[in-house]
Amino acid sequence: MAEALELDLVEISPNAEPPVCKIIDYQKFIYQQKKKAKEMKANASKVVIKEIRFGPNTDEHDFQFKLKHAQSFLEEGAKVKAYVFFKGRSILFSEQGEKLLLRFALALEDFGKAEQLPKLEGKRMIMMLSPAKKK
Repeated sequence: MAEALELDLVEISPNAEPPVCKIIDYQKFIYQQKKKAKEMKANASKVVIKEIRFGPNTDEHDFQFKLKHAQSFLEEGAKVKAYVFFKGRSILFSEQGEKLLLRFALALEDFGKAEQLPKLEGKRMIMMLSPAKKK
């Protein structure tokens, strides 16, 4: 039948019982599959991570300034990685850094939620925030 129509016999689903075949133009079939794959890739969401760095003794004005930036990042749909960087002996103020990050997460709870609580990794205390679901 395929030869009579000058088309190709293409096996669509080889694992089915019995195998599924179609009589179509093979080049057109390949083109449509590539097109679908490209469309799926374009629709896939890309995760953007923005970083915000604090010191253990970050002042109130700097905190508010960085809070506004984080708020805009979360509204755009990006994840925010907030961290406190300890230099030298400032690691002694690790509980102060933790309080700062928890306060930061509390101030941003309307825009996003904390994925992980602050945890110390080397000289950094890191916390991730993801954007809130839009209604």
